[in-house]
Amino acid sequence: QVQLVESGGGLVQAGGSLSLSCAASGGALSRYDMGWFRQAPGTEREFVARISGSGAEKEYAVSVKGRFTISRDNAKNTVSLQMNSLKPEDTAVYYCAGVVVRAGAGWRGYYWGQGTRVTVSS
Repeated sequence: QVQLVESGGGLVQAGGSLSLSCAASGGALSRYDMGWFRQAPGTEREFVARISGSGAEKEYAVSVKGRFTISRDNAKNTVSLQMNSLKPEDTAVYYCAGVVVRAGAGWRGYYWGQGTRVTVSS
């Protein structure tokens, strides 16, 4: 049973930084893409970032490119998201996703964490 547990959310002022972490257990996820998605109130869950199993390939949503950095440590089974220059529109619940695959023009995950809330005040 794969389990993903996020941590690191909180309240930050616009322009600030936060680092999210996701601890994976129960499965050999090191060979699979991992990612982060987010869902703001009243909206659908959206893709934020993806990282390949080796960590060599990364992809970002246009809205966060240049501000967010995804990384992983396969020895520790963790995936992280460093978020800089945060904006109020980054406010959302952020979800860690395991086994991220293509879904049409976008991405989807097979395993999900419970989410961690990020609030950016203006």
